[in-house]
Amino acid sequence: MTSNWAAFAAAEPDLARTVEERFGAFTHHVLATLRKDGSPRTTGLEVRFLDGELWLGMMPDSVKALDLRRDPRFALQANPGEGTGMGGGDVRIGGRAVEVDDPAVKGAYMKEVEPPEPFHLFRTELTEVVRTYVEDETYLVVQVWKPGEPLRVVRHK
Repeated sequence: MTSNWAAFAAAEPDLARTVEERFGAFTHHVLATLRKDGSPRTTGLEVRFLDGELWLGMMPDSVKALDLRRDPRFALQANPGEGTGMGGGDVRIGGRAVEVDDPAVKGAYMKEVEPPEPFHLFRTELTEVVRTYVEDETYLVVQVWKPGEPLRVVRHK
């Protein structure tokens, strides 16, 4: 089961706001894709939250775009920032990336983002959103959301 960003934000607005803030704190994040042989590949990436979707834009024929065309599964981790503070916690998103070729959709994206052309544009279908943070300097808290399931919260001491 998958979900777009709008459905996730409607189901868990507080977590969605925190995730967007974490991704908004820095420009570059880490995307994991799968190579032809199935091994992981990590690369830097900018992301955008627009019109109820989480978008991934990429340079033409970049290895990450080619990876996603072959196997759409991805993992995305927000840049943790400097030092060890990680304000807002560690945030990760997993899902599938669907390439968008519709000129109207790409045109609307281009108006907002002004990416260098040409470019690949992928819309995400979320399979999980995870936030990990320290609460009261005592507990490690893990929040896990999956489509169709309630938010699961685990506290470790």
